[in-house]
Amino acid sequence: MRSNALRADLLMLLTAMIWGSSFVAQRLGMDSIGPFLYSGLRFALAALMLLPVLRLLEGRSSSAAIVPLNRQLLRGGVLMGLALALGINLQQVGLLFTSVTNSGFITGLYVIIVPLLGLFIGHKTGLGIWLGASLAVVGMFLLSVGDGFQVASGDWLQLAGAFVWGVHVLLVGFFAGRHDPLRLALVQFVTCAVISLVLAVIFEDIQLQAIMAAGPAILYGGIIGVAVGFTLQVVAQKHAIASHAAIILSLEAVFAAIFGAWLLGELLQVRGYFGCALMFAGMLLAQLWPKKLAPLPTIDAKTGS
Repeated sequence: MRSNALRADLLMLLTAMIWGSSFVAQRLGMDSIGPFLYSGLRFALAALMLLPVLRLLEGRSSSAAIVPLNRQLLRGGVLMGLALALGINLQQVGLLFTSVTNSGFITGLYVIIVPLLGLFIGHKTGLGIWLGASLAVVGMFLLSVGDGFQVASGDWLQLAGAFVWGVHVLLVGFFAGRHDPLRLALVQFVTCAVISLVLAVIFEDIQLQAIMAAGPAILYGGIIGVAVGFTLQVVAQKHAIASHAAIILSLEAVFAAIFGAWLLGELLQVRGYFGCALMFAGMLLAQLWPKKLAPLPTIDAKTGS
C-alpha cells in the first residue's frame, strides 16, 4: 500500500509539472486559432494517441482479463468529460484575458474547493480549510485586483473554472477506483473533444492554415498535456485520496509561474508575487492542518471487549 501511495504521489507530481508547462502551449496556441478549436483538437489528438496504447495492453492480456465497456464505465467517463470540457474551456477562454501565472495560481484554488465541495456530500471541513481559504482569498485579491479595484475578466473565468476542476478531481477519485483508468481517460477525452469541436464550429472561424500555424502548440498540448498528463492523473488517483491528490496537483500553479517567466517573460509586481505566496500557503495549510484523530475504542476491563 505504501509503495502504491508513493508511486501515485510521484505520478501526480509529474502531472503537475506537465500541466504547468501546458499553460504556455495553451496560450501560444491561441495566437492562431480560437480557444474551443484548440481544446477540441488537442483532446481529439490525445484520444487518438491513447487508442493504440489500449490495444497494445489488451493484446498482452488474456481475454478473460479484458473487461468490456459497460454502461457504468461510459457514464463515469462521460461525466468526467463534461466536467473536463467545461473546466478546460473556461481556462482556455480566460487565458485570452489574463496571464499564464494568474491562470495557474487561480486554477490551483481547487485544492481548497475540493474539501469545500465535500460539505455537500457529507464530508466534514476543519479549521485548516477555512484558514487556508481565507489566505487564498487575500492572495487572489493581491494577485488579481488592479488599479481601481478591477479584476480582469480572465481571472473571473479562471475562478469559475477552479470550481469545475474541484468537481473533476472528485469525479476522477470516485470513478478511477471502480473502472479501468485508461478507458475512463479515453471516454473523457472523446467527450471533451466532441463538445469543444461543436462549440468551435458554432462560434469560431476554422481555417486549415491557422491550424497548421498552431500545430506545435496543439501537438504539445495534445500529446504531453492531455494524453500523458490527464492519463497520469487518472492512473495515479486510482491509489490516492482526493484531497491528497489535490494538494500535489495544485503545484501546477508553481510550475505555470516558472514556465511563464522562463518562456513568455511574464513578470508580476511585488504585490502579485506576495499574493501568489499567500495563495500557495493557503493551499498547503488547507491540506496539512492537523486532523483530529478518531477516538480509540475503549476496552472494558471486566469483559475484555
